[in-house]
Amino acid sequence: MTNIIAIVGRPNVGKSTLFNRLCGGRDAIVDTVSGVTRDRHYGKSDWNGFEFSVIDTGGYVDNSGDVFESEIKKQVTLAIEESDVILFLVDLREGLTAMDEDVAKMLRRARKKVFLVANKLDSNKQVNDIHEFHSLGLGEVYGISSMNGSGTGELLDDMVKVLVIPENPDDAFEPKEELPKIAIVGRPNAGKSSFVNVLLGNDRNIVTPEPGTTRDAIHSHYQYFGMDFMLIDTAGIRKKAKVVEDIEFYSVMRAIRSIESSDVCILMVDAERGFESQDLNIFSLIEKNHKGVVILVNKWDLVEKETNTHKYVEDAIRDEIAPFRDVPVIFTSVTQKQRIFKAVETAIQVYKNKTKKVSTSKLNDYILPIIEKNPPPVSKGKYVRIKYAMQLPTAFPSFAFFCNHPQYLKEPYKRFIENKLREEYDFSGVPIEVYFRMK
Repeated sequence: MTNIIAIVGRPNVGKSTLFNRLCGGRDAIVDTVSGVTRDRHYGKSDWNGFEFSVIDTGGYVDNSGDVFESEIKKQVTLAIEESDVILFLVDLREGLTAMDEDVAKMLRRARKKVFLVANKLDSNKQVNDIHEFHSLGLGEVYGISSMNGSGTGELLDDMVKVLVIPENPDDAFEPKEELPKIAIVGRPNAGKSSFVNVLLGNDRNIVTPEPGTTRDAIHSHYQYFGMDFMLIDTAGIRKKAKVVEDIEFYSVMRAIRSIESSDVCILMVDAERGFESQDLNIFSLIEKNHKGVVILVNKWDLVEKETNTHKYVEDAIRDEIAPFRDVPVIFTSVTQKQRIFKAVETAIQVYKNKTKKVSTSKLNDYILPIIEKNPPPVSKGKYVRIKYAMQLPTAFPSFAFFCNHPQYLKEPYKRFIENKLREEYDFSGVPIEVYFRMK
């Protein structure tokens, strides 16, 4: 079950800093200038074994105070509709503002769990300043410092209590016997619904030139080459409510649910626009969720081509998605029905790759001689000796290598092992994980 946590609040209260702390990285740009987050950022996080997705709603740079305020409200409205839990950040240093009160008014009407978080609590002297935020009527106020992490533990402890958690967390990693799910994802107006309609041979999905026409993710049962699977049109990027929404932000929130519930994603890219940052964001989300992926460059008939144009574009895409480059890239035209079925056939193959199992004996017969010939580099005087390997019983390909000093094995050697596995076994389109464990 997907859990989406949205971080909302006015600009410069520390949303991106908290996002980076929760997701364990520095993916979001952080600056003291308000509104520096222009693109929407989202990532995976977990707390005590409970996984969830995090949305950093960011802010806008605009000279007009009225527009500025309306954009904040628009993002809060979107977050209220699509998220499961909302973290409402306020700035303890600056105190309560009129914009905080406006946001709180919207959140009080929402039927979502809201955690009111007073950020920038840097010293005990500020503790009493928290009380003024109780007037917002949103219950307990959590004092934290997203910069150094203080107070976030208590917040996360209470937050995971309201998430939808599987009765047996281990079940989430066990492959389930059901129809494979192939999700069609991508930016607005890339041709996702048209693609599904061509496959189904009807106009089940509403298609217009306007981006964001599809209002809900649509599941369609499809049979191809004797294999049954579900097609998921994830173009559900428009709000049901009558507001002018930020299409890109909404598409991210809807795509998260569809990606996480799928087995393989067909990422549709608009050939005229090229592989842009939002495409890379969606690809990264697919990879982080260990889903199979096929990149479909659509509207190829509209691109002026020279000799090897497709090779140049394909290489450029692989450079963008590196180091995970082992991904099928197919050039298509949905309107001309070019290579449509090849895309589906490839997605089916990727699903087979994702569910492939390698026996322990065959794996060791192949990989141990390679390791012996190319041993891990000596680190701090320590010689790492890998004894044996095995594939783990997860829903995606993952391998454990047992050795004497796993802590000294670095990322380059991990990529070397992954590349050797890909050379021998067809894991095209599938992210794989390599773990080094103590033996």
